[in-house]
Amino acid sequence: MFSLDDMGAFIWAFFITLPLTLLIHTAGHAFFARLFGSKTSLVIGRGAKLCRVKNLEIRRFYFIDSACHYNDLKHDRRWKHALIYAGGPIFNLLSIFVVNGLIYHGILPPHLFFYQFVYFSIYLVFFSILPIDYGRERPSDGKAIYDVLKFGKVYKEFD
Repeated sequence: MFSLDDMGAFIWAFFITLPLTLLIHTAGHAFFARLFGSKTSLVIGRGAKLCRVKNLEIRRFYFIDSACHYNDLKHDRRWKHALIYAGGPIFNLLSIFVVNGLIYHGILPPHLFFYQFVYFSIYLVFFSILPIDYGRERPSDGKAIYDVLKFGKVYKEFD
């Protein structure tokens, strides 16, 4: 049962753990875009800009959303765009395996933070691979993969 005693864990989860998983997810997209010769920029959150560090912009509501923007690839291929779109879920899955492996080998303690981290990572993977169109040229990663492989439709900005 959720009580006032759980508010500390709640605040930690939504203001620290969730943004961290969003950053990892978005970094996955950026990694593959850069691998294929594109310049990228990342946006963590919504609302007014708080700060910018190189290609990472952090906004006031940093715990709500994230996005990756990239430009043209050196050699434009559908499969490359599909891999860029899959980069977010891939990085989240890798982070789950790394955290669980480090806990299993006794390097990290089994702590609520890591449980929450894995939970939010699984949540992001699951909902990002569902082929859903959120409207206004904002597809899920799964929908973007489908669109680029089937129709050749490329999204240069995505969540």
